[in-house]
Amino acid sequence: MEQKKLDRINELTALSRARELSPAEKAEREALRKEYIAEWRASTIAVLENTRIVTPDGKKHPLPKRKSETKQ
Repeated sequence: MEQKKLDRINELTALSRARELSPAEKAEREALRKEYIAEWRASTIAVLENTRIVTPDGKKHPLPKRKSETKQ
């Protein structure tokens, strides 16, 4: 995510502490947060998919896939 967008998220958060955000500002902040979280999640998944466990005998194994739980 661009630094400009991260700065805007921080700016909107600081504004929300000082005053009530307008509906447009709230929507902008929510959209930026969703974008940030999506990029963070994709990056974290990529790191985990490329992580290997090395056993004492030197063999490398990928991390086991976690079964996703259904959300209610």
